[in-house]
Amino acid sequence: MTGQEPFGARLRRAMDERGPLCVGIDPHASLLSEWGLGDGVDGLERFSRTVVEAVADRVAVLKPQSAFFERFGSRGLAVLETTVREAREAGALVVMDAKRGDIGSTMAAYAEAFLHKDAPLFSDALTVSPYLGYGSLSPAVALARESGAGLFVLALTSNPEGGEVQHAVRADGRTVGATVLGHLALENAGEDPLGSFGAVVGATLGDLSSYDLDMGGPILAPGIGAQRATPADLPAVFGRAVRNVVPNVSRGVLRHGPDAVALRDAAERFADEIRAAVTSA
Repeated sequence: MTGQEPFGARLRRAMDERGPLCVGIDPHASLLSEWGLGDGVDGLERFSRTVVEAVADRVAVLKPQSAFFERFGSRGLAVLETTVREAREAGALVVMDAKRGDIGSTMAAYAEAFLHKDAPLFSDALTVSPYLGYGSLSPAVALARESGAGLFVLALTSNPEGGEVQHAVRADGRTVGATVLGHLALENAGEDPLGSFGAVVGATLGDLSSYDLDMGGPILAPGIGAQRATPADLPAVFGRAVRNVVPNVSRGVLRHGPDAVALRDAAERFADEIRAAVTSA
């Protein structure tokens, strides 16, 4: 054991102290261009450092999307390592958005890359895909527990294509998405104040009352801002689980760069709006 407090407990405290907001770090080519930066490693580094310096000391969670760093090869991954380290040093929790999913030793290797305490890319939590069967995530679950880290498992995603898998009905009458949520409820059983094994559930999905979202862990909710969901929508979508929701805002904050003050102000506005919506629910 690392002696580190479990991710769920650290996340609950960060959300209570800083507001329930996750800011994505998504340095795709069009956004680099909007910031007046070149689509290269230098632009990537400046973009990422600006976001970290602007908001990492005040938001609960930062979520770098690994693909936008990986496309630059080893130099991009070096920027990602620095981004993760500096964000965590500033007090933000880091969720690595890598959506890894495989079986056996390969899944174990993915887990070691992001969840081993000595890994250069060690993050507080990792997004993973359960669609090779939830049991395929066992190596990541085990290492997350050992390291005091967490997982966010794709359950009910906001992309239109997701429904053909996630809403499919199994032989036992449950949907695939509901089955994933059921597994997470078992992982989080008995954890207080919040389990470390969360779900990814889109904030754009509307009425989800047929799903039991109150599975004892956090819910990473993309879709606020550019995908047109608003903080005011959260109580209707997530019901009694809304207090455990971590809404992710990427472009809604990032479009205000490269001005650090504007980035900071945008993040604080979203955090305040989300806090107000959750409190009034």
